[in-house]
Amino acid sequence: MPDWTEHVIWWHVYPLGFLGADTTGHDRTEVHRLEKLEPWLDYLIALGANGLALGPVFRSSTHGYDTIDYFEIDPRLGTNADLDHLIAAAHSRGIRVILDGVFNHVGREFAPLQTALSNPDAPENALFRYSGNGDLEVFEGHGALVALNHSNPEVAEYVRSVLDFWLDRGIDGWRLDAAYSVPTSFWAGVLPRVRERHPEVYLLGEVLHGDYAGFVRDGGLDSVTQYELWQAIWHSIADSNFFELDWALKRHNGFLESFAPYTFLGNHDVTRIATQIPDARHREHALVLLFTLGGTPAVYYGDERGFEAVKEERFGGDDAIRPAYPDSPAGLPSDGERVHALHQELMSVRRRYSWVHRATSTPLELTNTSYVYEVRAGSERLVVALNLGDDAVVVSGSNTPGLALVAGSADRGDNGCSVPPHAWAILA
Repeated sequence: MPDWTEHVIWWHVYPLGFLGADTTGHDRTEVHRLEKLEPWLDYLIALGANGLALGPVFRSSTHGYDTIDYFEIDPRLGTNADLDHLIAAAHSRGIRVILDGVFNHVGREFAPLQTALSNPDAPENALFRYSGNGDLEVFEGHGALVALNHSNPEVAEYVRSVLDFWLDRGIDGWRLDAAYSVPTSFWAGVLPRVRERHPEVYLLGEVLHGDYAGFVRDGGLDSVTQYELWQAIWHSIADSNFFELDWALKRHNGFLESFAPYTFLGNHDVTRIATQIPDARHREHALVLLFTLGGTPAVYYGDERGFEAVKEERFGGDDAIRPAYPDSPAGLPSDGERVHALHQELMSVRRRYSWVHRATSTPLELTNTSYVYEVRAGSERLVVALNLGDDAVVVSGSNTPGLALVAGSADRGDNGCSVPPHAWAILA
């Protein structure tokens, strides 16, 4: 993993939604929308982030994950030159940029697929997977997403060429979409060659569950998406069951022994964290966990303003969680300012204690509604207290010698710290 990842905090944007493009496929008119992202780079910095994780930007039929051309920016977003300009503008501010690479499947309009469909004898047929009855295999039942044949060396060479093409143009890394659906042997054959040319590249795989550490090791990736922790954070808080979180953190500690997971509270595929946790008093606790636990944290646009939305399993069911933003930060609703300020405060804490990136956690006190844990890396340590209950939680002095309150609310006394009901505290 490149050294710069220790200090990066991502702001994750789904460009087609953020910039107000039509995602139904009805309007694919060329509009230079990417240039409208530039005013948001300063907003990203002011938030406390320094990385821009962009969702799909390549030419596609509808939502971006049905890619048509990996070497061209989607005309609804602009041109290759527009992305070049955005990357340069980001780098001039010290912002890293990663792109979303969809290499498990392609859209029906992908040119080699069109050739294969028109001629069963065309060599392009070997680029795609076919079932035993001769039908094209698709991704998780989505007929518009046709699976690539990852056992074909030509597919590996094609994917490598795409990765290198955009890295050569200045991006800093890749999120590999649906990486869990691609054999690790495929990634192991492609990614080392990419690293030879771009040794500072960050390679992140989307993996939902299973042996995260094994996937990173066998595939040659730097990290994977920590869905287990995402689930445990919102679910344990919503259900007032910190024992679920504690179990997940034992797994998380194991992952940190070999890599730093990509941690998050929201993304373009899930219901908003503010919706997942109905009690507004406890949403802050989720954010405290994100920024005080080991890993590489990411904030999905809108979460820093407290947006609420539900993902639905229907056509257009992702639209609510992929909304358009105004042309500039001045157009954002004012009711999100308190949540925004909390993000800034906690990102500032994370910046001061960047060693948390690979730190592990140890529970000090645990009940259904209270969780006190220590975060440690070598001689460095934080103590974090989360209280979902109606009574104050006392963090004993034996657990906090020499530690001062750096964020949250607590009353410090000779016998420790008292964290008020439904509150939290970070001590360092």
